[in-house]
Amino acid sequence: MENIALIESFSEFKDNKSIDRVTLMSILEEVFRAALKRRFGSDENFDIIINPDKGDLEIWRNRVVVADGFSEDDNEEIELAEARRIEPDFEIGEDVSEEVKLIDLGRRAILALRQNLISKIHEHDSTNIFKQFKDLEGEIYSAEVHHIRHNAVILLDDEGNEIVLPKSEQIRSDFFRKGDSVRGVIKTVELRGNKPAIILSRTSPAFLVKLFEQEIPEVFDGLITIEGVARIPGDKAKIAVDSYDDRIDPVGACVGVKGSRIHGIVRELGNENIDVINYTKNEQLFVSRALSPAKVTSVDIKLYEEEKNGKKGRVNVLLKPEEVSKAIGRAGVNIRLASELTGYEIDVQREGLEEEDVELTEFSDEIEAWVIAEFNKIGLDTAKSVLEKDVSMLVQRTDLEEETILDVQRILREEFED
Repeated sequence: MENIALIESFSEFKDNKSIDRVTLMSILEEVFRAALKRRFGSDENFDIIINPDKGDLEIWRNRVVVADGFSEDDNEEIELAEARRIEPDFEIGEDVSEEVKLIDLGRRAILALRQNLISKIHEHDSTNIFKQFKDLEGEIYSAEVHHIRHNAVILLDDEGNEIVLPKSEQIRSDFFRKGDSVRGVIKTVELRGNKPAIILSRTSPAFLVKLFEQEIPEVFDGLITIEGVARIPGDKAKIAVDSYDDRIDPVGACVGVKGSRIHGIVRELGNENIDVINYTKNEQLFVSRALSPAKVTSVDIKLYEEEKNGKKGRVNVLLKPEEVSKAIGRAGVNIRLASELTGYEIDVQREGLEEEDVELTEFSDEIEAWVIAEFNKIGLDTAKSVLEKDVSMLVQRTDLEEETILDVQRILREEFED
């Protein structure tokens, strides 16, 4: 009876876990064989018969009858006198099968056996969850807010699986309450110990791509392809689209009448401003389109021999003075995204640059390269362009301290005074 009682307590896992009968039997046998090996030194001569549906368990030990006093291995051999206590007509050389009760293993061994079974069941369950979500990496997934921590939101899906949305993967304007449904892409799935760690992201460019696939039928059907994405999550994004069918306007199809198609995506991303751009293999034209809403006068591309910092070349873009601020964008966002989308370093230059103006690179002996680079990021590449700007505005738009900016302006001013 003790065998049956123990198996009945084990079989609860079959109802509570998504585990099939064959797998459960395999795990049960593995656990029992490990216990037998610890107790008797070997499990090879044991037969284990399990029926988890009925709660039946039988363990039989098979031994060979040897003459009294000639047993070398008590686990595999049984002396004649002992064998005849089981069945009086046994003879030397015959096989004896004797049932082993779990209680013979000892109470401590039984407790260890149960703990081992629990561990194996959880390990199996975790492996299945890991495989399930590993196949979903890069796909959109929805789950409900379970509780909120200072550095992450913990979500639960319909099957009770825990999914983590770290603070770093949240859009700046995201605000969640318990019970809210949250969408994102499965970014990574890892096994930490025996537990799967499922990370959701709402900041990944892949999330924007998947939203386009979900919301725009032509993208889902493959009539429109997405050729590139650049995002500053919650702020602005640029996405390049193309179509192999000349009858389809890829930008118009993605945006919809008065923005009707893209509106749901913008709302999902916290009112992220999305520029949809016509992709082209003409690199000069692509750079020009990527800098929209600015109108570019000319584009001069110089390719690197080898990629530098993930960029394949440098582009000098000439614009009319009134277009420069549009190309750069607020805090340099537009030019940064255009650079990321096209894969080029982009330098903005004004048309009609006065001869007496001097490029910042001419001051490299007095001004550190990284400081000049900070000004270049927001489209300021000449001495006068820096001198014309208010110090407080430069502090806000660059990563430079006020003291550094004042020192730079002093150096530039002295050049013109000379």
